[in-house]
Amino acid sequence: MERLAYSINETARTLSLGRTSIYAMIADGRLESFKLGTRTLIKAESIRRLVDGQA
Repeated sequence: MERLAYSINETARTLSLGRTSIYAMIADGRLESFKLGTRTLIKAESIRRLVDGQA
């Protein structure tokens, strides 16, 4: 089964960026996040759109 979401740390590693950059991309709408309990998760589709240049 394909993953639907990634943690902040996993997203940062995947994109070779720091956590601060990931939070900045969430704030300006380039990455779509949601809360699950206390965890902030990034939607996998949002990461794909960013990498494909559609964000």
